[in-house]
Amino acid sequence: MKKTIIALLGATALAFAAVGPAAAQDDVRPAIIYDLGGKFDRSFNEGVFNGATRFQEESGVEFREFEPQNDAQREQAMRRFAQQGFSPILAVGFSQQSALERVAAEFPETEFAIIDSVVDLPNVASFVFKEHEGSYLVGMLAALASESGTVGFVGGMDIPLIRKFACGYAQGVKAVNPDAEVIVNMTGTTGAAWNDPVRGGELTRSQIEQGADVIYHAAGGTGIGVLRAAADAGALGIGVDSNQNMLHPGSVLTSMLKRVDNATEQLFTASLEGSFEPGLQVLGLAEDGVGWALDENNESLITQEMQDAVAQAREQIVSGEVEVHDYMTDSSCPAVSL
Repeated sequence: MKKTIIALLGATALAFAAVGPAAAQDDVRPAIIYDLGGKFDRSFNEGVFNGATRFQEESGVEFREFEPQNDAQREQAMRRFAQQGFSPILAVGFSQQSALERVAAEFPETEFAIIDSVVDLPNVASFVFKEHEGSYLVGMLAALASESGTVGFVGGMDIPLIRKFACGYAQGVKAVNPDAEVIVNMTGTTGAAWNDPVRGGELTRSQIEQGADVIYHAAGGTGIGVLRAAADAGALGIGVDSNQNMLHPGSVLTSMLKRVDNATEQLFTASLEGSFEPGLQVLGLAEDGVGWALDENNESLITQEMQDAVAQAREQIVSGEVEVHDYMTDSSCPAVSL
């Protein structure tokens, strides 16, 4: 039997409070508009797809989806779904905020949701995650695994959200080894930065040449190139969003899990049950919204001492004993220059 252990402690806390009678199944027509990079990016978008697929298998309710090729297509697809009676409509990624604000206001009876941004409208659910907390834990693992004392981070589009990943990661590294060096590179400044594995590989090789032996990516489809380059060079990669350990077994130290799959499944289920709840939902370690992955593909890389160290850190973060700096609320980073 295939063994998969996801290192998230406690029960998943993504439930929606019931606010009305159960909806008729025929009235629920979920739809997804993915972020740039495609639904099979093995990362952010694919996590959403996986959650939607679980919902479809369990409920029998099919979902529709759209993969935009440019920014303009987002709003067009969103409005078309709403006109055709789809609900809830899930917008994946912060870049869809302005489009969602316009379209949701035009269709007040339609249920909408967005991941990684906040839209303050009575028919929109907004999911944001404490990526810095999960990144802190994988930063600790990187420092514990590193033999050189130098680790790397490759981000996708250079935006505050990705700097939030980098800052949390660097804090976790420094918590283990205050003298460690953390090399940070971003892939680009446009949406194309999410889907450039060649550039991801180039940045990774450059970091390895500078001494990095563990490289964490938060770069969507670009990260596929990061993990491949690290494995080819005999270094360790760290995946993101979805469990990417299986991409290069024995060469991916772990993956920082951002449970967009659970958020998507719970959103669609709540709508089906008539319990859709608009408003802000913030998901961190305490809510099992982020974590790290341990399975048969990386168990030989993670010692019991490493597991114990991050388990203790998790408890300290959840209790408030350890506070991980959030770059989104304060655009500075105490652990690395960004």
